[in-house]
Amino acid sequence: MLIVVAGPYNANTDEEKARNLQAMNIAAAAVYKKGHIPVIGVNASLYVADELPEFDRRQVISDISFAVIERCDAILVIGSSPGANHERKIIEGITGVFFSKRYS
Repeated sequence: MLIVVAGPYNANTDEEKARNLQAMNIAAAAVYKKGHIPVIGVNASLYVADELPEFDRRQVISDISFAVIERCDAILVIGSSPGANHERKIIEGITGVFFSKRYS
């Protein structure tokens, strides 16, 4: 299965953002160990957003993240945020498969 790992990314500091992203990457590694392919929408979009300084960074990240997520089979939510909640709604509307934070 292609499984989205969703959680908060945005934060007040770069250090908090890095910790949030690391938490998603750790969860994604656990998903991979279970035999699935993990996807983190923000990972798919950050470097592209870096190359588009003339565009609204948040919009680029959201557009790419949500487009990638629409192709996934399930979602593992490790924390709540507006973006993670929207990702959950996308997946629930497509497949209805949702997993909570217990991923170990």
